[in-house]
Amino acid sequence: MTTTADRSATPAKYKVIGTRPIRHDGYEKVTGRARYGADVHLPGMLHGAFARSPHAHARIVRIDTSKAAAVPGVKAVITAKDLPVMANAVDWGNTAANARMLAETALAYGKALYRGQAVAAVAAISPHIAMEAAKLVEVEYEVLTPVLDVREAMRPDAPVIHETMTTRDIPSRFERGKDTGARGNIASHMQLKRGDVEQAFAQAAVVVEREFTTKMVHQGYIEPHASTAYWSPDGSVTIWASSQGHFGIRDQVAEIIKVPESLIKVIPMEIGGGFGGKVYTWFDAVAAVLSKKTGHPVKIVVNRREEFEGGMPASGCFIRMKMGADKNGTITAVQGWMAYEAGAFSGSPMGAGVVTGLSPYKIENILVDGYDVIVNKPKVGAYRAPGSPQAAMAVESVVDELAERLKMDPLDLRLRNAPKQGDRAPTGVPFPRIGCIEVLEAMRAHPHYKSALTGKHRGRGVAIGFWYNGGLASSATLSVNSDGRVSLVTGSVDIGGSRPVMAMHAAEVLGIEALDVIPSVGDTSSVGWTGTTGGSRTAMTTGTAVVEAARKIQQEMAKRAAILWEVRPEDVRVEDGAYVNAKSGERFTFKQVAAKTLATGGPVTASASFTMRQQAPAYAGNIVDVEVDADTGKVTILRYTVVEDVGTAVHPSYVEGQMQGGTVQGIGWALNEEYAWGKDGGMQNASFLDYRMPTALDVPMIETVMVEVPNPAQPFGVRGVGEVSIVPPLAALANAIHKATRARLTDLPMSPGAILQAMQGQQK
Repeated sequence: MTTTADRSATPAKYKVIGTRPIRHDGYEKVTGRARYGADVHLPGMLHGAFARSPHAHARIVRIDTSKAAAVPGVKAVITAKDLPVMANAVDWGNTAANARMLAETALAYGKALYRGQAVAAVAAISPHIAMEAAKLVEVEYEVLTPVLDVREAMRPDAPVIHETMTTRDIPSRFERGKDTGARGNIASHMQLKRGDVEQAFAQAAVVVEREFTTKMVHQGYIEPHASTAYWSPDGSVTIWASSQGHFGIRDQVAEIIKVPESLIKVIPMEIGGGFGGKVYTWFDAVAAVLSKKTGHPVKIVVNRREEFEGGMPASGCFIRMKMGADKNGTITAVQGWMAYEAGAFSGSPMGAGVVTGLSPYKIENILVDGYDVIVNKPKVGAYRAPGSPQAAMAVESVVDELAERLKMDPLDLRLRNAPKQGDRAPTGVPFPRIGCIEVLEAMRAHPHYKSALTGKHRGRGVAIGFWYNGGLASSATLSVNSDGRVSLVTGSVDIGGSRPVMAMHAAEVLGIEALDVIPSVGDTSSVGWTGTTGGSRTAMTTGTAVVEAARKIQQEMAKRAAILWEVRPEDVRVEDGAYVNAKSGERFTFKQVAAKTLATGGPVTASASFTMRQQAPAYAGNIVDVEVDADTGKVTILRYTVVEDVGTAVHPSYVEGQMQGGTVQGIGWALNEEYAWGKDGGMQNASFLDYRMPTALDVPMIETVMVEVPNPAQPFGVRGVGEVSIVPPLAALANAIHKATRARLTDLPMSPGAILQAMQGQQK
């Protein structure tokens, strides 16, 4: 185990991995030369804008685009009927990336399902003309009652948002002949069941049951969605996209516009933040269809209000959590009920919430039901460990209350129940090598936890969180240049420093400097298929593909050295990045062999693809001290420490940044952030002025502790680090506020008004 503080005293295992080279793309970023989605400018380019619904739930009776089309400078106006996928009038199903559903997210078909949903799109010679023309689109609506709360949406008498939707019942989906049918607005149901929950509760010494609500929140990225498309007369389509996964965008757009994916090229632009909110296509297909109709490239950039009202924010939810423990603090039973907002279309992170919330514990008796519920709000997307922060809010609050009732130290109780390798996860699958115990031990040993906290209305909270760290496939190509530098192309969009991390993987294998590897992100026609940059998979999976390609390069370079020495390849060995003639003892550096590649057989290149089939779960824990103003309810964070199992820290500075960044976002989610809705279903705070995100004035310097429990499935032991840090802050702050005020807050955000009201309730 290595922490930030003692890392420099630990003998280095690698020469490049674990160092802190400067960022390869840093110069372009800080000088403004990097090109983002809105920076695309093409000859003859048109600009797109949308007409949007003013209603949260309304049937579209008629759309008249004639006035908009007649505006000088307007070249095309389209509606959902112009999207080729709409020609197939089939049930669009209820999976997160269904093409028909994604098309309806871009342009409403039949119904407007949330305020701000686009109903028509305009292409014009300037963005101003396009926006003014969009206002002239006339839509006749039959206004319906909106459904905004998951509990209301699940009522038998609730207005049905999708008349043709059926419920996907995950526990029984493989039973032949079983038809779950439609159940109102429930898109899917999932259940985890193990042991005998009723008997375990009956025998428990302590039982705690609470209800929790969390609000829909936005990922808060600075750059709004942007896309430019050109549909060429030869039938090919090129898209310049700001996304977390351009191969996913290509595949989804191909289904929507009914063009073979081989004829679509998606060029990834730099991305100004995503955090999961830019995983799925939004209006890329709309730009493409407008381009086909006009014969020109079309660019669409949404404004901040459109981003808030129509983007893909994080799900709000309602959770009921019941937990029992014996007198020694062993958790014996858990029963949970979780309803996650899907927004207007199915695909909430309910499944992740059901599984991840209990993954920091080994529990033999479990019954958890999860529901994916349709409401008249924008379709939700991912947000950094999607589904897990909400679940952890409930689980970790109840665990803390168990410890309090048992008069146990909250970390001791967690350690008593912490899983290790071989223990069964909530799904029943045995855990691989994990660092849950190591994280908790590092928290308990940290000076922050041991320090005294005195003063009125001050409290210390702890919590722990879990994330799977997924797999998928990645591809990489390496090319050796004659000057000894190596060009690296991967298919992973860089949203957190993955380019230098990939360069460091290659450099470690080849024995060269990190800055001698020149990394870039290739378009969909330049590198093999690669999954999205999400799920904390990129450093693990793409890094492994890079390692495999680098090993091929190393083998070929050894053969080239053998040619130069006129010896057999097996007479050349690799030592510290150099090639050694076993017979003569002569040495060639990598650069010396590179200079002779054209004379020894031609260019040296290698490609590799890798699919990570094993999860590498990560855990993060928080220790937080707060002070609550008894007059206003305002929370001041006095000290914050985040402890995380990072596997192996490839670039410690980037790892620390991910740990701190996720924690700050969790702080905002806990204390300030929420979508505020009017009774008509309209968002009332759709700007950064009214949507309150934390600033540097709201948070202290966040201390980081990197625990390194190597992941055996990755060549350098790397685990994903980008998501798990957002999981524990919600509960850690709730627990700290409880210690400071004796009030147990169960609804987010824990705003000053809510805290003050809870404190006043304690005094009655």
